[in-house]
Amino acid sequence: MRVLLVKTSSLGDVLHALPAVTDAAHAIPGIQFDWVVEAPFAEVPAWHPAVDRVIPVSIRRWRKSPLKALFSGEWSSFKTVLKEREYDLVLDAQGLIKSGLITRMVRGAKFGLDGESAREPLASHFYDHPVFVEKGEHAIVRLRKLFAQTLGYALPETEADSGIRTVEKQSEIPTILFVHGTTWVTKHWPDHYWVELAVLVNQAGYRVMLPWGTPPEQQRAKLIATENDAVILPKSSLTELVEKFQQVDGMVCVDSGLAHLGAALKTPSITVYGSTNPGLTGTWGENQVHLTSSLACSPCLKRTCQSPHLENERERGKALSSDVKPVCYQDLTPQRVWDQLSKLLNSST
Repeated sequence: MRVLLVKTSSLGDVLHALPAVTDAAHAIPGIQFDWVVEAPFAEVPAWHPAVDRVIPVSIRRWRKSPLKALFSGEWSSFKTVLKEREYDLVLDAQGLIKSGLITRMVRGAKFGLDGESAREPLASHFYDHPVFVEKGEHAIVRLRKLFAQTLGYALPETEADSGIRTVEKQSEIPTILFVHGTTWVTKHWPDHYWVELAVLVNQAGYRVMLPWGTPPEQQRAKLIATENDAVILPKSSLTELVEKFQQVDGMVCVDSGLAHLGAALKTPSITVYGSTNPGLTGTWGENQVHLTSSLACSPCLKRTCQSPHLENERERGKALSSDVKPVCYQDLTPQRVWDQLSKLLNSST
């Protein structure tokens, strides 16, 4: 059986789909997936043994220059690749209009979330067979249910398994990796917090490892590494990071795609959430701890901090500082993070 899966972005969303692919591979021997995914994340589906072909798409980039995409031939080439095969089944696991349009172009019976289940209900009109999956559960659970209902097998009771090949830990140096880079300004843990946490980690006998992907992240890594025992990784591909993540004892993360990669690898992790809510899309699985803000303004789900007025919180008896921004991280201090991480490391050991 050959299935085309449409799950384009983001990194966390793509990683969330891997356990459902594992379920399908166990339930239907010989099933193979082709996967349409945004080009920056094309490495991820290829990690799974049940994925045969990865079809990169660049919708995010094409939106910025639609005429260039059209006249350069990129859009035409993508459509040609998409129509090369007829599939036994086409599954849109994204539930957006853009993914529904892609699904509609493919030859094969088309499945996806129905109007009550999809993030963008209009997407359901592109499918031959809309599928109801109850909202209010974590994205990994919903995807496992979507695959099971679509492909006709009982939902497994096993823990989610990403199917990513694991490697043995080579390094004997105790190491904590900091996932310090993210997208929204309101997801960034204050820089001086990272520096303070690095000191606590070093004092406990651990080295700090720092990945980065952009120039600002590289600068932050250099700041954190100042006067600390830290290793700044070279700029790495996602596949290279998979191996690095398996060489550490634990991770401290902000809400980012790489935090989900750590979760998929079952690396003991503390993830801090200020403006966002981990309930439905947070890191999932074994050895994952979420630290959330207790401030009334959190989670705001805003890309910029809309609640800088601290007086209301002070009136609630909180000792707050105007030096910590975004405001919601006031009570997510380095000491609190380290206390939770040390407990997690001891329990996972």
